Amino acid sequence: MKRAALLPALALVSVVSAADAQEPAAPAAPPVSVATVGANLNITPKRVTFSPQQRTATVYIFNQGTAPATFDIALVDRAMLPDGQIVAVSEAANNPDAKPIIDKVASAKDMLLVSPRRATLAPGQGQTIRLRVGAVPADATGEYRSHLTVTTIPPPSAGTTAEDAARGGSNELRFQITSIFGLSIPAIVRVTPPDVRAGIDNAHIEYVELSPDGRSEPKRTPVMAFDLVRVGASSLFGNVEIRSAGKRGEPIGVARGVGVYPEISRRTMRVPLTRAPAPGEKLEVTFTDDDSSPGKLLATVQAP
Repeated sequence: MKRAALLPALALVSVVSAADAQEPAAPAAPPVSVATVGANLNITPKRVTFSPQQRTATVYIFNQGTAPATFDIALVDRAMLPDGQIVAVSEAANNPDAKPIIDKVASAKDMLLVSPRRATLAPGQGQTIRLRVGAVPADATGEYRSHLTVTTIPPPSAGTTAEDAARGGSNELRFQITSIFGLSIPAIVRVTPPDVRAGIDNAHIEYVELSPDGRSEPKRTPVMAFDLVRVGASSLFGNVEIRSAGKRGEPIGVARGVGVYPEISRRTMRVPLTRAPAPGEKLEVTFTDDDSSPGKLLATVQAP
């Protein structure tokens, strides 16, 4: 019997090798060929914040891929976990550990208007997305948040056609993998003046196995571990730098664009260092604002 070629349109498919199958009576597996189809999306800025004085914003998306792509544009409520992970509220609602955090998320979804809701972009083409604060409840106070999420929509041609099957050969099993991915940025609505205060707790040095570039072999690497604490009522957003105490040279550890959202009071941080501290050397950890007062020092501590 001939094997028909298969071209399923799948999201984030993983192809598993059958080399370890141990059934002696089974026929040899047909050759497998895999094609990957997807778009390369860029989005800017990485965060938008609204205030009573600033009620509109624009976000720009750009198709950096080599094929046309259609994108769905939506507001999705997401929560931050203490380790910094961002999870969709709808997906984590049944997780008992995450539920107390999710219950504290103040959604801005009903306050924001977004246009357009879908865009089809040729390679090298961009699209401006407009956001506007609409109706705000009279009793609203503090900070609300949702996440502008842009997701690829698989092309109609991703399925099987007679021509596709014919090209596959009688004994070849072919897969086409259409990656469905999305980018998400926070959209924050502040209806009262922000209360941005921070602290740093439990700073200490740890050693972990890390690959320096994500490709080479892991090696023993010093990291500064600490808790970034949200002291005020508003979310934090800023930059971490680690230097030898009392010196203003280049930092030996940096983490930029670090946030702590109001549903958690502290976030666990581990920042890799370019070198280990010398015997007796103290390191200074600083966190500076990059939100309501860019450059303002919000917290500092010396360790170990």
